[in-house]
Amino acid sequence: MFFRATRLIGFIGLFMTAAVFLAATQSPAGDKLPELNVGYIYTTHHSPFIVAMAKGEEFRDFGVYLRPVVDKMKYELMDGDTPLALLNIIVNKSGAETTTMFAQGNMDMALASGPAIMAGIDQGTKMKILCPTHVDGMSLVFPPQSTLSGWDQVAAHIKAATQPVKIGYHSPTSAPRIVIEGALKQAGFTVTQDANQQDADVLLVDLKDTANFIPALTSGQVDAWVGPAPHPEVSEMKKVGHIALDLRDLPPAGAWHNFPCCVLAARDEVIAANPAAVGKTVELLGKSAEWCNGHKAEEGKAMAAWTGSPAEAVEKSNIVFTTAATENWMKGQGTYLDMLNSMGKFRGQLKGKTLHEAQDVLFDLSYTTSK
Repeated sequence: MFFRATRLIGFIGLFMTAAVFLAATQSPAGDKLPELNVGYIYTTHHSPFIVAMAKGEEFRDFGVYLRPVVDKMKYELMDGDTPLALLNIIVNKSGAETTTMFAQGNMDMALASGPAIMAGIDQGTKMKILCPTHVDGMSLVFPPQSTLSGWDQVAAHIKAATQPVKIGYHSPTSAPRIVIEGALKQAGFTVTQDANQQDADVLLVDLKDTANFIPALTSGQVDAWVGPAPHPEVSEMKKVGHIALDLRDLPPAGAWHNFPCCVLAARDEVIAANPAAVGKTVELLGKSAEWCNGHKAEEGKAMAAWTGSPAEAVEKSNIVFTTAATENWMKGQGTYLDMLNSMGKFRGQLKGKTLHEAQDVLFDLSYTTSK
């Protein structure tokens, strides 16, 4: 009798789970909700989306919020009491992986670095940048025993080195990697990715994943690395790294302040087929961004529970969350475009293009605000 009862309880549980999932995939009118694959990365650059998932129905007062179906995996995008879409959540390792999934048609919307999305668009993937998610939040990290502080000392260290200073990055199209290369070249340093070019000032090393930052530094594979928050702050807290400078302080002075990094992007056909869901996702990110800016301690706790990042490291980050496509943000996108072209990274429809020429190919900013 015990086994029969247990089996019956199991069947009831499966039935209830199936019923909940079926209800989650239908609109109030009984129509099937659109299912969208939505990606993000374990970084505080994506805090607004992570916090929106973590808070769920606590954000109901925003008018738009995420209702959990399967925790961390499936959510209903809600407009008041009306479900607009079922979001299947995907965790990516990098912007490069995200753009590959976009190209394969396996990603519908995602948060990723702006340069990575640009690279995907250049390669022919039909998608658009919808809005920023933040500005700033990138740092250069040396070993914990280092005393380097600020650009002048870092530059002097590079000049004094008898062989190329090896700086690691986690993805070829990540914002930190593009910014550090562009700034170093503007400062007159020779930058290479060829380990045999011993007359270069800096050798950039692809570490493939943020998980390799600390092992690569402690093993001596690299002399330093550039990466997004909270990895630099975490490395200092764990005493396995030293933040020599925030990338916002690279020369020329002020040029990298409030500089763009991550964006929300979506495939063209997804935007066309689901304008309400796309618009409400942008709205939710904007409202969650404002909440995160004003509740750093609570954001830190939510991120710590979700990603394992120490709450104190999250609080120390200098990120400003926003979905506003400001004039400065757009200027920064133009800088990325120019830098990527100067580095020979574009071979497709963005090759040789100015921001004005490429704007309609890159952006659909109709769902956000500009200032």
